[in-house]
Amino acid sequence: MEKIRVENVSYSYQNQYQKIEAVKEVSCSFEAGNMYAITGESGSGKSTFLSLLAGLDRPESGTILVEGENLLEMDRDAYRRKQISVVYQAFHLFPLLNAVENVMYPMELQGISRREARKQAEDCLREVGLGEKIFHQYPKMMSGGEQQRVAIARAMAAQGRILLADEPTGNLDSENEEHIVELLGKLAHERDYLVIVVTHNPEVARQADVCLKMKDGRMV
Repeated sequence: MEKIRVENVSYSYQNQYQKIEAVKEVSCSFEAGNMYAITGESGSGKSTFLSLLAGLDRPESGTILVEGENLLEMDRDAYRRKQISVVYQAFHLFPLLNAVENVMYPMELQGISRREARKQAEDCLREVGLGEKIFHQYPKMMSGGEQQRVAIARAMAAQGRILLADEPTGNLDSENEEHIVELLGKLAHERDYLVIVVTHNPEVARQADVCLKMKDGRMV
């Protein structure tokens, strides 16, 4: 089922010296149940494109449809709380919250009781392969692979079925990279998520169902 359709989307911004046309007339579509990889050199526009899909930036022209609804006409704060999650290379866990509390956070924002949020958070952590010894550890006590798994568990807890990942394996060794890519694939294939991964890594791209490439702001 088609989750996101992008129609002739363009986006530019002004830096200190010049106007940057980061995304140029991109059209494509993404279906649930698949993992997509978007590759390209630095500056090709792929991370900016991900920000547009996440509703963090607004396209200058063109349309992004999410399940048929124009993203610009949606409550984008609610969209990011309920429908979409973003996982970053740098994990972005809250340093003063332990693993369970990090995963509970998006559920508490949705008004789920603390007791129920804790139960669901523990279930999500187990699902990404983390045992109880991690539950009460803080990010600085975890390995990079463990932190990324907590970040993915937090994305799962948000209850959306769209997961965007910006270089999710960039800070990981090859063994943890393999585990994370396998986990993202399982979310797509077994839980019907739409997973879109921006990556420089050809090994990660090879494991996607569909690989797209951006060059100079265009999808090629």
